[in-house]
Amino acid sequence: MVRLLLIVSRTDPGHYTYLKRVFGGAAVDVIVDRRVAERRQRLEQAADDRRQESRRQRDISMDLQASGWALVRTA
Repeated sequence: MVRLLLIVSRTDPGHYTYLKRVFGGAAVDVIVDRRVAERRQRLEQAADDRRQESRRQRDISMDLQASGWALVRTA
């Protein structure tokens, strides 16, 4: 079953409250963006990274900045 995840910018808690009330339910989870920075930053080059590409399928940063929220599909 496909679920939707509505991620709300942490700079606008009013959006979170509103969207949680309107969309929160069985098919949609509403959460606040918890990212602070890219977690995999390193000062030096690491030995052979096994991960071929990022697990994120799309960057939602622009959506969060423009509208204060982003909608993604989860498995």
